[in-house]
Amino acid sequence: MSDQTETVPESPADVVRGLYDALSKGDVPSVLAKLSPEVIVDEPIQLPYGGVHQGREVFVQSILGAMTGYANIAITDAEVFEGPAGVIGTLTGTLTAHTTGEEFPLTMVEIHQVEDGTVRKIDVYTKNPHELTAFYARAEAGAR
Repeated sequence: MSDQTETVPESPADVVRGLYDALSKGDVPSVLAKLSPEVIVDEPIQLPYGGVHQGREVFVQSILGAMTGYANIAITDAEVFEGPAGVIGTLTGTLTAHTTGEEFPLTMVEIHQVEDGTVRKIDVYTKNPHELTAFYARAEAGAR
C-alpha cells in the first residue's frame, strides 16, 4: 500500500470556473494563479481597454484596472461549458459607475483556451460594446 495520493488535475472547465470565482470575489492573486504568465486576452476594440493584451500583469493593469477604475463590478451569474473549441464562459453582472452611480447590465461571452491547468487565451465578446463604451464615457465624465 502506498501513502501517496494522486491529485486529479483540474479539467479545463474547472480552471475557468475557478477564474470566474476569483473574479467575482475580487481575489486578484487567485485570478493570476489561473492565468498563464503569457495569457492573451482579446477584448472588443471599441472599449477603452479594447484590443489584444498579453501577460498576467497587463491583464490586471489594462483590463481589470480600467474596468474597476470606472465602476464597481458585481458578477451575478457565470456559466461554463466545455467543448471541442475550448471552454465557453458566460458572465452576467452589473457595473456601477463610481462617479454617477449609474448601473449598466453586463453580458459577456468568452472563449478560453486552457493548457496545463492555466488559461492561455481569452477571446471576449460583449453583447453591446458600443453601449458599454458610452457607459464608460459617462462614468469618466461624471455625468449621465
